[in-house]
Amino acid sequence: MTVDRYRALRVGTGVVVAVAVIGGGGFLLGRTAFVAAPATATTAAKKPLYWYDPMVPTQKFDKPGRSPFMAMDLVPKYADDAPAVGPPVVTMDPRAAQNLGVRVVTVAAGAIDNALGVTGTIEFNQRDIATVQARAGGFIVRTHGLAPGDVVRAGAPIADVLVPEWGGAQAEFLAVKRLGDAALTNAARQRLRLLGMTDGAIAAVERSGKSAGVATVTSPIAGVIQSLDARAGVTLAAGQTLAQVSGLRTVWLNVAVPEIRAADIRVGQAATATLTGFPGERFTGRVLAVLPATQADSRTLTARIELDNRRGLLRPGMFAAVNLGAPQRPALLVPSEAVIRTGTRNLVMLAEPNGRYRPAVVNIGRDSGGQTEILAGLAAGEKIVASGQFLLDSEASLTGIAARPVDGAAR
Repeated sequence: MTVDRYRALRVGTGVVVAVAVIGGGGFLLGRTAFVAAPATATTAAKKPLYWYDPMVPTQKFDKPGRSPFMAMDLVPKYADDAPAVGPPVVTMDPRAAQNLGVRVVTVAAGAIDNALGVTGTIEFNQRDIATVQARAGGFIVRTHGLAPGDVVRAGAPIADVLVPEWGGAQAEFLAVKRLGDAALTNAARQRLRLLGMTDGAIAAVERSGKSAGVATVTSPIAGVIQSLDARAGVTLAAGQTLAQVSGLRTVWLNVAVPEIRAADIRVGQAATATLTGFPGERFTGRVLAVLPATQADSRTLTARIELDNRRGLLRPGMFAAVNLGAPQRPALLVPSEAVIRTGTRNLVMLAEPNGRYRPAVVNIGRDSGGQTEILAGLAAGEKIVASGQFLLDSEASLTGIAARPVDGAAR
């Protein structure tokens, strides 16, 4: 910035402040609203300690003159300019503070809204999947008209499989059973199990007294068919997959939680979901897991919620709005407008008796409803500036007043 531009800006700023104050009935010009002590003849007679440029208060000069930095008059510094006790402060005439709109509030304990509203998509429960396989080599002789996407009940037939090896083993089993030797009968039954027959199929052979080389492969759970490889006439090998079935008794709801709210999500937390397709319905569940990876593009965590779906209303792919967390929690609150965010730290202007002000560093938490949570740096009952704090902070910076650290707050 050139010297001429700075002078023009300084004159313009002084006029604005003067107009604001004169309109309220006072008389101030530029920075004369800020005073360290009333001017007296004794003060005028004192010898200054040094002179300084208000724009560069750390640089000291041993005689008056023009500043080499901004070409402005140097200001004298007297020994009694600062208070005799206590830290350095900015002092403003109370009438000037009123005219400039300086508003003071008291730091108070309150409650902050802790609810977390997120969105997510319903997916299949990946822990409720059944794989239907051929227990022995054979041939598919019949299918039951199913296709991927069909919803089936538990025990629904998938395909009829001819297993030649089972026919001979079943005949031997029936012959041994007619002998009446319990030990031999159990041994023959165990052989059928090793060949892949279920206890239900063996019991059916015992009841009928006839060998059956054709076995019906069924779905072990109720759900939706995800994949189906059963085709009539296909030769099967032992262990070959015929179908995969995903259960629908419960579903997963994967929600995106902002990284900044990571501390507010935990396993076991209650969740309530609403869907536009079911107005008035509320589906409750609990957080099953918080996945360890963060989405780099959206800076979100994925929380997995398990929802009950015994009525079958929830279908994978549906979009849901989810509420997580407790409604409120106690916190120390200040108006959000009172916090000065510099990018490297957060400040508030403390208001002390007799028109004295000084900055203080604070650690802040969440913002909600125009209030900001104070984690450290303030105590309940302290007074801070909620309006006009930027003017005071600028004056504190010009005069080199250090901010009160976080660990220096009242307890």
